Amino acid sequence: MRYFYKLLLQDKLSRMDTNEKVHCLIIGSGPAGYTAAIYAARAGLNPVLYQGIQPGGQLTITTEVENYPGYPDGIQGPDMMVHFEKQAARMGTDIRYGLATKVDFSGDVHKVQIDEEKWIEADAVILSTGASAKWLGIESEQRLNGHGVSACAVCDGFFFKGKEVAIVGAGDTAAEEALYLSKICSQVHMIVRRGEMRASKVMQDRVLKTSNIKVYWHSETDEVLGDKKVEAVRIKNSETGEKTEIPVSAFFVAIGHQPNSEIFKPFLDMDDAGYVKTIPGTSKTNIEGVFASGDVQDKIYRQAVTAAGSGCMAALDAERYLSAKGSH
Repeated sequence: MRYFYKLLLQDKLSRMDTNEKVHCLIIGSGPAGYTAAIYAARAGLNPVLYQGIQPGGQLTITTEVENYPGYPDGIQGPDMMVHFEKQAARMGTDIRYGLATKVDFSGDVHKVQIDEEKWIEADAVILSTGASAKWLGIESEQRLNGHGVSACAVCDGFFFKGKEVAIVGAGDTAAEEALYLSKICSQVHMIVRRGEMRASKVMQDRVLKTSNIKVYWHSETDEVLGDKKVEAVRIKNSETGEKTEIPVSAFFVAIGHQPNSEIFKPFLDMDDAGYVKTIPGTSKTNIEGVFASGDVQDKIYRQAVTAAGSGCMAALDAERYLSAKGSH
């Protein structure tokens, strides 16, 4: 038994020192990553894709997807990402499990560390690490995620057409999503933690002038109620301590997203929120040979179809970059 563990340890140590050279490396496996892989493989770039901590991205925790072209009857989010993965693999992408934990973009050859062990050297790197929704951190929020709890009103609001829904948040995104919901839902209950919104004045005015949006000031979400689906939300007034239950069919969390870009900060230009900056009209970053696609560089649209489109752009930009270098 000791000999067996010794062999495992030796194998791990040897892999820690192992370097591998690839032509095109893709980090992330949502719509952007897989689309980049499809185009890169078809272009003969022999892409290697690491799926990250959540293979398939945010769509794997989504239920019905009805707004992606090509699926007239809709499709379950996880099933759609299986289709993406199979297509990328059929084109010749080397798809691997693993998480990028560190990068070094200081030289001509870009280096990415996988699982804190193995270093990959790549001529071109496509970042498709996405963004993660910020959550309130209550148990019922995660338990009912996909069953009436959502972090994307544009994605899932349609399923609650004509029904009463709740949304929590106070910024421009929350205001925009509340207004969107007000057009398709009978009543929108907007939960605001303080006595004012952080949204721009024009957005606040629009919300307050919309007759079927009711704002609950100085209120926090105490619990999302329901067994197998959302049935109500219980809020607590921070000034009076009074708790109120509001019957709703859906609960939308709009308190922001966090781009998965932390490991790139020493090298890439980003905005104040951590989204990777790209040259307008391209996927190019400030580092030659490093391209960004999907939600890690998009804080405006954050849709599967726009992520896929930017993945296509990244692969085409990478192909042209490598051709100009004479390495493709």
